[in-house]
Amino acid sequence: MPDKNSIAIIGYSGHSFVVLDAAKQMNLDVKYYCERNQATFNPFEINYLGDEGSDSFDWNSIDQFILGIGDNKIRQKVADLILSKKKILLNVVHPSSVISNYATFGVGNFVAANVTINALAKIGNNCILNTGCIIEHECVIESGAHIAPGAVLAGNVFVGENSFIGANSVVKQGVKIGNGVTVGAGSVVIKDIPDNEIWAGNPAKKLK
Repeated sequence: MPDKNSIAIIGYSGHSFVVLDAAKQMNLDVKYYCERNQATFNPFEINYLGDEGSDSFDWNSIDQFILGIGDNKIRQKVADLILSKKKILLNVVHPSSVISNYATFGVGNFVAANVTINALAKIGNNCILNTGCIIEHECVIESGAHIAPGAVLAGNVFVGENSFIGANSVVKQGVKIGNGVTVGAGSVVIKDIPDNEIWAGNPAKKLK
């Protein structure tokens, strides 16, 4: 029988290994993983709990989950499923991150190593703030967004739901980025971006 008081991670490849490493450094008791199939590669030596998307999954077996899914839309969908089952979604925050006491968070977020989050930033649910990114004062990051490694959001930036800000990008102070936007790696964003567009370059321009 699973230990109901321990934690399961959803996803067990790629991005999830980074999340698990941070969770272990927080001393979170992650004993299980959920995937469609049992993994042949098990570097953290945790136990297979099953496929959370299967009708046969036993939701009574465990109460706490963390998210190890990189894809924004899938991560949001799985988070909604977990919460619909009245289960707990935990935040995973790497111990090396620097976070203002005046920043606020929802649930299901991952804050990676060496991230900085400054005063009055507001982070929604199920976001990824990846390695070394900087979230300046009063930024708002809506649920499901992913800020990739090394990206810098200057003060008062707004990032909409399920948007992706590529590695080492810079977003100018006060810029508003809509929902479902992709910003390519290394871009410099100096203008607002409407929903569901792809931008890249220095300065960033619309590609699609």
